[in-house]
Amino acid sequence: MKCIISIMWDDEAHVYIATSDDVPGLVMEADSLDVLIEKARLAIPELLELNNRKADVIDLSFKSERHYLVSNG
Repeated sequence: MKCIISIMWDDEAHVYIATSDDVPGLVMEADSLDVLIEKARLAIPELLELNNRKADVIDLSFKSERHYLVSNG
């Protein structure tokens, strides 16, 4: 089973947030990207099982983007 996890930075709360359309109920936050990925990696199999979507192998892809506005003047 392939799951895409979206990670975004919440500038107001100063945390990374993980969500996924492939993993119902996944909403996690952490101060560091590495900690967030580890928390999600451990929680996802349990969340999938709770949603009756148990799989022997889960292929996790973590996607993150950052956008900046840069003024040259």
